[in-house]
Amino acid sequence: MKTILLPTDFSDNSWNAIEYAINFFKDSNCNFYLLHVNKLSNIVTNDYPYIPTQDIIEDVYIKPAKTELKKILKKIATKFPNNKKHKFYTLTDYNFFIDSLRKHIEEKKVDMIVMGTKGASGLSKYIIGSNTGDVITKVKCTTLVVPENAKFKKIEEVAFPTDFSLTNDLQLLHPIAEILEENDSSLRIVNISKRSAKLNIEQQKNKELLEDYFFNYKHSFHFLTNKKVEAAIQCFVESRDIDIITMVAKNLNYFQQILFHTKVEEISYHTDVPFLVLHE
Repeated sequence: MKTILLPTDFSDNSWNAIEYAINFFKDSNCNFYLLHVNKLSNIVTNDYPYIPTQDIIEDVYIKPAKTELKKILKKIATKFPNNKKHKFYTLTDYNFFIDSLRKHIEEKKVDMIVMGTKGASGLSKYIIGSNTGDVITKVKCTTLVVPENAKFKKIEEVAFPTDFSLTNDLQLLHPIAEILEENDSSLRIVNISKRSAKLNIEQQKNKELLEDYFFNYKHSFHFLTNKKVEAAIQCFVESRDIDIITMVAKNLNYFQQILFHTKVEEISYHTDVPFLVLHE
């Protein structure tokens, strides 16, 4: 039984992420937790100059959130009426967003967060808001980020950009193997460098480890050289018709430099392709 956390702010793109998650896990037994967090800072500063009482918080913030969450449950029941493998629960919280996620991940033993992100198309625009950027850098839980234009379709092509600096724990890659197995997908392991260079001894060893780990799955290695690495990724994603991009959180410094410009919040290659960030 998988436990999936679905943060929602009741926006269209958070509903899109919920839909994507239900389709993504359609063949798995899952407990889904819909979570709405009222920011503690909003409660303290926006409406009241003092810290409000528990009764005020309940009436002004918690009850309306519970009503909205019930509407989402009805929407799910209408759109996905017959999947007996899925159970849905609602959670409301008033806290700082990241603290709330960490608390529920620990309490509920969450396997994955699925959350939406909103942005404009085009290489120069951003597809990740600060909330999502904070989650993938500050919360140690595998996270599937669903851009606002992403619609679920059969996952046939999975891209895995890597600099071949791997963790010792290859079990970190298990979610990728699960996707490949459940969808009979192909894995494209992509190394992008700004100038042509041979792999060093450690990188070569890690490439061989990946070769062994994914031996039983359809996979291939791709080596790209391009001074504009984000353009190389864009081109690769489009030419291969990639359905999902996976990356290892430990390598986020690497990806910040070569893919995401200066901040991880500024991921900029596509607004249609979800990406899965793996945490140890």
